[in-house]
Amino acid sequence: MPELPGVEALKDFLSGHLTGHEAVRALPVAISVLKTYDPPLTAVEGREVTAVRRYGKFLALATDGGPYVVTHLARAGRLRWKDPLPGGPPRPGRGPPALRVALETGAGFDLTEAGTRKRLAVYVVADPGEVPGIARLGPDPLADDFDERRLADLLAGERRRIKGALRDQGIVAGVGNAYSDEILHAARMSPYRPAGSLTGEETTRLYEALRTTLTEAVERSRGARPGG
Repeated sequence: MPELPGVEALKDFLSGHLTGHEAVRALPVAISVLKTYDPPLTAVEGREVTAVRRYGKFLALATDGGPYVVTHLARAGRLRWKDPLPGGPPRPGRGPPALRVALETGAGFDLTEAGTRKRLAVYVVADPGEVPGIARLGPDPLADDFDERRLADLLAGERRRIKGALRDQGIVAGVGNAYSDEILHAARMSPYRPAGSLTGEETTRLYEALRTTLTEAVERSRGARPGG
């Protein structure tokens, strides 16, 4: 499952390739991928993409005067950028394509999902806060206002192990299994340590490891072509 660094890099790529362009076609290939029905996905057709935003592990495409298209790639979902897109719509039941968005330039992307456990999710909403997974998110650990004091407050009284607390999207948004391990290794901290028992010095180490590990991972992830 893509975690914060990968989704942040994907947001940057899409910001440069989608913003200012018109979505001329939005086609669900696998109906199960859509988790909302009103407004319909076609409500974005003919509208300019004005921004791409990240909320934890969610991506949100904003359209001019229209709804947001919010995506969570889950475990096996992928976004594959294609320039140009193949001619004709993808065929249901043929391989993993789940949804296609085409631009007026002829470029666009497919959302795909391999395997039989379909968890890729797309929401079409007036506001990203309407998506339950976004509504429950904790603060973004790379936000300017996320400081050491805020981390300490989030962990205060927490009885779970620190690894589980870091993975809880309601405490810190965007960190999963892989990066929680990297962060704790950098902080020289056992994953079994009760989160609410950290000393001031340990909280400082954890905060610095959290910010540094994620920032460096974002930089490593940038520049890759999705699906390339």
